[in-house]
Amino acid sequence: MSTFMMFAMVALFALGVPIAIAIAAASMGGIAFFTPLPLLVAAQKLMTSIDSFPLMAVPFFILAGNLMEQAGISARLVEFAKTLVGGVQGGLACSCVLTCMIFASVSGSSVATTFAIGAILIPAMTRHGYPTSFAAALQATSAELGVIIPPSIPLILYGVSAEVSIGSLFVAGIGPGVLIAGALMLFVYLYCRAKGWGANDHVDRLSFLTALRQAFLALLMPVIIVGGIYRGIFTPTEASVVAVFYALLLGVFIYRTIGWNDLLQVLHRSVISSTIIMFIIAAAGLFSFLVTRAGVPAAVGEWIAGHVESKVAFLIAVNLFLFAVGMFIETSAAIIVLAPILAPVAALFGVDLIHFGLIMVVNLALGMITPPLGVNLFAACQVANLPLQKVVPKLVPFVAVCLACLMVITYLPQISVGLLPYLN
Repeated sequence: MSTFMMFAMVALFALGVPIAIAIAAASMGGIAFFTPLPLLVAAQKLMTSIDSFPLMAVPFFILAGNLMEQAGISARLVEFAKTLVGGVQGGLACSCVLTCMIFASVSGSSVATTFAIGAILIPAMTRHGYPTSFAAALQATSAELGVIIPPSIPLILYGVSAEVSIGSLFVAGIGPGVLIAGALMLFVYLYCRAKGWGANDHVDRLSFLTALRQAFLALLMPVIIVGGIYRGIFTPTEASVVAVFYALLLGVFIYRTIGWNDLLQVLHRSVISSTIIMFIIAAAGLFSFLVTRAGVPAAVGEWIAGHVESKVAFLIAVNLFLFAVGMFIETSAAIIVLAPILAPVAALFGVDLIHFGLIMVVNLALGMITPPLGVNLFAACQVANLPLQKVVPKLVPFVAVCLACLMVITYLPQISVGLLPYLN
């Protein structure tokens, strides 16, 4: 049954069938042809897969990200980031990375980060003499931080699937997120100096105090949300609701950049995005149920235990596997399907499940910037108005930097779990 379902799912992907429908159809085929279960089980599992309190955070964080974009918070964060790192050659490109890291600490979505920040910084970098293809590649890569820096929707999904603490996962995401952001900024700085780009990036910057005053309330947002989770004031799900109300407060009453018509458009976009993601989660949950029922996790564990002799070799194999999977399967679906299979095996090799969650998410996040299904890449191309083939060559060095960071995160678990003892 599992083999049929995998081949059916891949075949439907190849035919261009939407991800959620492909997963659900393959699962229902497995039920119909290989089990005595009635098809009614499919409907039941589709519903129970999303009947989870932590998953309620997903649509609220999506709504919060859209409200931030509409309220102009992203523009204020860009100006603030420029005052911090924009004074050096290549500083505008470094500002892209830093702004994405700050914006990601509330939105939890890489695609939202791509559109919100890219709409401002890709044209700005082009005006300052950067190639548009480079600007688009940098934006797509920087937005990857949206699924690593807490709060992160994929980390929520992993926490639900692997039954580990979402709050601990959020804490563990800080180190890897900062590492990737720092590595990208260092690479961009050296690369721009070598190419001679960004020599005039210091022009048109606001003073630090002016930018801080304009962005202060926006900068408080991640402090309130993430700090509230870490201090136990509210759960991640409750934090997502707080994020929505705070974004509404800023956009409607303080900045006054969101009107009632704008609010309806934001709600419309958020409903569509949330529906797509929740449909994928429901379908992937059904798929995971059938795979687990067929004994695949136990079989995979036994096979790996018989063929892989060390923790180091296991982590290499998992990283290669996840990198390939991330190129072809949407991140949320991959986590829901694979986490229940791989997490128990990782535990057998003595890998901390919080650490393993960061390995999974960071690795699968690379699939968001690699063809053929790189959603960040497509979004950046859309913002930059460039064809995919012009951006991909510029993307290669950024992928190499992220892969190097992934190896560091994989074999230095303290980067992920080192903060946990201080925040418990």
